[in-house]
Amino acid sequence: MTQSILNDPFNNKGTAFTETERQQLGLVGMLPPKVQTLDEQAEQVYQQYQTKSSDLEKRMYLMSIFNENRVLFFKSFSQHMDEFMPIVYDPTIATTVERYSEFFIQPQNAAFLSIDDPDSIEASLRNAANGRKIRLLCVTDGEGILGIGDWGTQGVDITVGKLMVYTAAAGIDPSEVLPVVIDAGTNNESLLKNPLYLGLKEHRVHGERYDNYIDQFVQAVEKLFPDVYLHFEDFGRSNAANILNKYKDNQLVFNDDIQGTGIIVLAGVIGALNISKQKLTNQTYLCFGAGTAGAGITMRVYNEMVAAGLSPEEAKKHFYMVDKQGLLFDDTPDLTPEQKPFARSRSEFANADELTSLLSVVKAVHPTILVGTSTQPGTFTEAVIKKMAANTERPIIFPISNPTKLIEAKADDLIKWTDGKGLIATGIPSDDVNYNGVTYHIGQANNALIYPGLGLGAIASSASVLNDAMISAAAHSLGGIVDPAQPGAAVLPPVTKLNQFSDTVAKAVAQSAVDQKLNQKPMKSVSNAIQKAQWKPEY
Repeated sequence: MTQSILNDPFNNKGTAFTETERQQLGLVGMLPPKVQTLDEQAEQVYQQYQTKSSDLEKRMYLMSIFNENRVLFFKSFSQHMDEFMPIVYDPTIATTVERYSEFFIQPQNAAFLSIDDPDSIEASLRNAANGRKIRLLCVTDGEGILGIGDWGTQGVDITVGKLMVYTAAAGIDPSEVLPVVIDAGTNNESLLKNPLYLGLKEHRVHGERYDNYIDQFVQAVEKLFPDVYLHFEDFGRSNAANILNKYKDNQLVFNDDIQGTGIIVLAGVIGALNISKQKLTNQTYLCFGAGTAGAGITMRVYNEMVAAGLSPEEAKKHFYMVDKQGLLFDDTPDLTPEQKPFARSRSEFANADELTSLLSVVKAVHPTILVGTSTQPGTFTEAVIKKMAANTERPIIFPISNPTKLIEAKADDLIKWTDGKGLIATGIPSDDVNYNGVTYHIGQANNALIYPGLGLGAIASSASVLNDAMISAAAHSLGGIVDPAQPGAAVLPPVTKLNQFSDTVAKAVAQSAVDQKLNQKPMKSVSNAIQKAQWKPEY
């Protein structure tokens, strides 16, 4: 008992164990004599954090606290949300994903699954849960990590980080979450050649064998954790939408890359239109980067246009997709199922064969909304942005690729190139921009503003599924927070108030579930149910 509680991050209090507790638990002499309060411990953590010279060192230090004492970690996180968020998650986590095998110390209560051993799925999940009630499970196969690609089993770091944000932002009990990685191999040759790599040394498995494994996994999750909210994270382009579409109508599942990114961009668009006083149905939308995220965002905004009164046929006329080969046409080879609805006909354009670059497409279609998920840095050039701004009064421009090195354009350039008229959100934290006497606050299209509240609302309401109406309610609850009267107002609320806005989103999602009679348990008060579902970092 003595050793186990000190090594159990869910129950360890470290120096905060009282003298009575130390007597009862056999800890006398196992800790320094001073009994600290949680606040004193958190102050000590922050003082040590400030001595670290790099973001990577800071993250490694915070992870050591996480490994030892969840309450202390989340108490510290809650006190320094804005400062810790980019350290604990994106962009710093990209580095630790790339070096995960090198840095590996302990599994952090994650489940490591191998496609070579499907018979052990259930046992592996049970072992990792270790008797804990699991309400939220985040799983990746590591193929499409952030904007950095295929990192195999090292992608587990993303699921650990994602679940931290759920707890910090929305109060999900950290003892009720489970990070999972499915190792289906990797096509990253640097990993396959690395003697330190801890994953399978084989190329990625695709096709029927992969699909069957995912099916076995989902069945095992439903059997072991019947009330679970299943979050799919950073799956590759060829699998992400297929998996979501297969399970979303019958199980409580969510894909952050497809749905989460779509919701946050839609919320930002709603916020921008609140400022410009324009209607969504009058916008022309250009997606640059038509992969999983880009297609998911496009579908989300399209669905909103249909909900606003346009017919599906009319709504589709408002959308254009540009990928590496240029504008996507209906005869473009190898279109994905998600791209096909938005591919255009060559007969619409006199110069269809010339529409092979972003600039040429901007000149041809005059977009009012430009969203970048290309991971191609600097591609929103001055020429592109000035051409766009010449044809719309308040251009909405969201370069949301991340991490920082992959962003399509910097916020200060976008404000300058649009003469202060651009309504900007970026995928990374951006400083305020001072231009012609106005301070422009730059919204961050950070999924952390949406997915924690979305999960909390679905869990608190015991929703059977997460559907489009719940997702739309989440976007509107966030997009309606902006202050359109403030000069330079951000199109999205600040990440610094993550806790507050997660509650706002959770209430909207839970209320939508109840209104649709999707709650599996009776609920008298949405607010009370959300409050009851939340955990606080205290001893």
